[in-house]
Amino acid sequence: MNSTTQQAPALPEARRVPEPLPGKSGTGRRKGNRAPQQSFRSRLRRDKQMLLMMLPGIAFLLLFFYIPILGNVIAFQDYQPYLGIGDSLFVGWQNFVDLFGNPDFIHAFWNTLYLAAWQLVFLFPVPLVLALIVDSLISTRIRRIFQSIAYLPHFLSWVLVIAFFQQMLGGAGFVNNLLRDMGMDPIPFMTNPETFPLMVVVQMIWKDAGWAMIIFLAALASIDASLYEAAAADGAGRWRRMWHITLPGLRPVIVLLLILRIGDILSVGFEQFILQRDAVGAGAAEVLDTFTYYTGVVGGGWSSGAAAGLAKGVVSALLIYGANKLAHRFGEDGIFAKQAR
Repeated sequence: MNSTTQQAPALPEARRVPEPLPGKSGTGRRKGNRAPQQSFRSRLRRDKQMLLMMLPGIAFLLLFFYIPILGNVIAFQDYQPYLGIGDSLFVGWQNFVDLFGNPDFIHAFWNTLYLAAWQLVFLFPVPLVLALIVDSLISTRIRRIFQSIAYLPHFLSWVLVIAFFQQMLGGAGFVNNLLRDMGMDPIPFMTNPETFPLMVVVQMIWKDAGWAMIIFLAALASIDASLYEAAAADGAGRWRRMWHITLPGLRPVIVLLLILRIGDILSVGFEQFILQRDAVGAGAAEVLDTFTYYTGVVGGGWSSGAAAGLAKGVVSALLIYGANKLAHRFGEDGIFAKQAR
């Protein structure tokens, strides 16, 4: 037999040399239990279909959210529309100095915080309570009917919502006509500045609480049902199971939504307030969004309006960062986990 064609005897199983793993160094040596890293090109080829599906969303974000950010440069200019951004005079921080010295802006800022506190205290827990009620309903048919009724107002515009409340609680609305028929004085539900924060919260609960309930229902569905069965076998009642299983299971979602709500705390709304501003007055309904609109668009103070919007965005970003750091300090994941699990 020719020696070049003679094959070497097979090595025993224990003496076989492992095949090199793909890696940057080419040695394929494992470090601990870490999975082998794929190259950037390999990951691109692997995920190319997902990346192609993301392209329309990325283009939408770039066109309508990131490129318009460049327009905030007019907050540092004495912007004149007929001159454009390129020829308008650069004034540095002067617009911000004027803004924080403007009593109308200070009033709108504190009014926004006051209304946001009302929404945070009274609006935030309602979707959680609704989700717990829906989850406790035994009949699937009743649960679907309740969910459909709760979702429906979210699809109505604020114009229709305010018109509905006006028809029900306005001066010539159903409730006040009923009070007149009973010989009682009408109540100015829609025009009283003192009760306006409560009216705003009630309108938001009616419109969006059912829609916000979806997230908590999804979180409830992810809780292992065997935990409830084991707790019930040990004699735990409904409230004990809710306290020790349901609420701990919902805690990461509650923390995440609370952080996002705190970051969005200066955006209490625009359409809802501008539609009722004339009825209750600017003293009660002026918030940062309406101040920016009336200062920049109606009053022609484009630079002051841009400065107000930019200051609001910076404060919101800082609030999200601070709330996320606080969540990490208490051992929660927050918006993102500090370490991959």
